[in-house]
Amino acid sequence: MKGKKWILDSKFEGEPSPRNFKLVEEDIDENLNSGEVLCEAVYLSVDPYMRVFVNDVKDVMKGEQVAIVVQSKHPDFGVGSLVLGNFGWRSLTKVSDISEIRPIPELGELSPSLALGSLGMPGLTAYYGVLDVLKVKVGETFVVTAAAGAVGSFAGQVAKLKGCKVIGFAGSKEKCDLIKEYGFDYAFNYKEVTLQEAMATAAPEGVDCYFDNVGGTFTNDILPFMKTKGRIAVCGSISTYGMDHVQPTGRLPYYTINQKTLTVQAFLVYHYFAKWPAALNEMIPWVKEGKIKYRETIMHGFDKMVDAFIGLFKGTNIGKAVVKC
Repeated sequence: MKGKKWILDSKFEGEPSPRNFKLVEEDIDENLNSGEVLCEAVYLSVDPYMRVFVNDVKDVMKGEQVAIVVQSKHPDFGVGSLVLGNFGWRSLTKVSDISEIRPIPELGELSPSLALGSLGMPGLTAYYGVLDVLKVKVGETFVVTAAAGAVGSFAGQVAKLKGCKVIGFAGSKEKCDLIKEYGFDYAFNYKEVTLQEAMATAAPEGVDCYFDNVGGTFTNDILPFMKTKGRIAVCGSISTYGMDHVQPTGRLPYYTINQKTLTVQAFLVYHYFAKWPAALNEMIPWVKEGKIKYRETIMHGFDKMVDAFIGLFKGTNIGKAVVKC
């Protein structure tokens, strides 16, 4: 049996481009031993972190997927079962270690693709960043960057549910209009409004909590607007992912962090893995009841993986970017 996979054909230099990738066939042994299953990709995730964690030539691109079990010799995963697995950019995966897969949560009429987005790793990242790292409180001012993305949009809505004034920054009018629909108090296009203008309008009193998805100069520039003893959750740094050989210039952040006695905490959602089921028990009703809204950008066809991934760095996606096979 033949499957397909996307490999890294050349190392990234700056933003990813089509020349970095190669689609190749691989042989899949369909003769299963006891306890093994064969999975076929249904939805595949593309996420900015892949730019950082895959840089060895000939490696399969990393990533999570929703897959359907097409053959099974395991009693807990029958043919037709939908599962989650970190199989990378593969169309077919033979699984010998059953700990590598897990059933998707019970979503009812919701699309299984949400297990890669709002009700998967991105949504859980937002959940723990807002509630565990920042520990937001009623009445606080909350700022999030990449606010129309899978993580940012969920984070802003959770902060709003918890009684915060929520300010989002995104890169187009369409994205700003969307997060206003989501209930954000303010939405600013960072390409058209300076941070100084935005803060004078939305947060003249200062910022309590900053959920950082972009890093770079924006994060440096927002520090003076933080309140004393403000909190920052460092989730991602997409603005710097292509700067492998570039030395930072301009003001460094440490003096302002010290003078304002800011708490700056980086976090990884996988450190909370054992607690994911409990979080999803709260998150799924939020989505089903419309308390948390979402948008997906879905491309169709395994051959579209590269286009979907590159689009992340050009801002073409709104919400979670997913490829449907």
